[in-house]
Amino acid sequence: MSQATASENSAMTRTEVLVSPEWLAGRLDDPSVQVIEVDVNARNYRAGHLPGAQLWNVYQDFRKPDYGLVDETAIASLFGRSGLTPDTTVVFYGYAPALAFWMMKVYRHADVRILDSSRDTWQDAGLPWTTDAATPEPTDYPLPAPDPGIRASQADVAASIDDPETRIIDMRTRPEFDGEQFWPSGGMEEGGRAGHIPSATNVTLDGVFDEAGRYRGADELAEVFALDGVEPARMITYCTVGGRGSTAWFVLTCLLGRTGVRVYDGGWAEWGKNPANPVA
Repeated sequence: MSQATASENSAMTRTEVLVSPEWLAGRLDDPSVQVIEVDVNARNYRAGHLPGAQLWNVYQDFRKPDYGLVDETAIASLFGRSGLTPDTTVVFYGYAPALAFWMMKVYRHADVRILDSSRDTWQDAGLPWTTDAATPEPTDYPLPAPDPGIRASQADVAASIDDPETRIIDMRTRPEFDGEQFWPSGGMEEGGRAGHIPSATNVTLDGVFDEAGRYRGADELAEVFALDGVEPARMITYCTVGGRGSTAWFVLTCLLGRTGVRVYDGGWAEWGKNPANPVA
């Protein structure tokens, strides 16, 4: 299976990146499909999860203590101990599936999908559920060079603040955007400044999902992001540590077919703690 490029990602259709509960329930025993729950802790996973699903912890598996993204050695180790190969179909669900989806696309994994449903909807439908932890057979995952076209650095963001051809989209809540809190939990950060990146526009996740946890249709999603057909050539999305910013990237790139969208995964956890950065 060939590795996907950024342009190929943008050409994906909804059915190529989203799977229904029925589709996944029928493939839980398929060795070519690996299901992974993505969360910020193990509490929900331990209480119950999809059979065969592993847990990827955003803070332990993706982030260093300073909240920066882990290096390529750690990423290759994560993919390998999860039993993945370049041909595996990986399906994410849980708290931050789009972050894991985006990260796998940074490293050009070909077949990555998201369960188009919440955990509650899956359970309410009476679909398979377990508390047994998965024990995959480790592999040696050959990590390719990352795709620079879907990731923005701190320097990229700084250079884009006054660029009329780039739209910076802040996916945090309004209190975070307005500087009333640093973290989404409501707290502040010692040595950090609350606020937003100058020139950024605020878009929240309200309206992205329906009551069953499914992504809404293209017209509704375009309204959420105020897309009127006349957009700058480039967009950069961000939040605090990447979950909401990656969801925006997933919607814009994979569901709406926009090109030139990048995630600033350093997010406010990086930007707001750097005294050299301007804060609005």
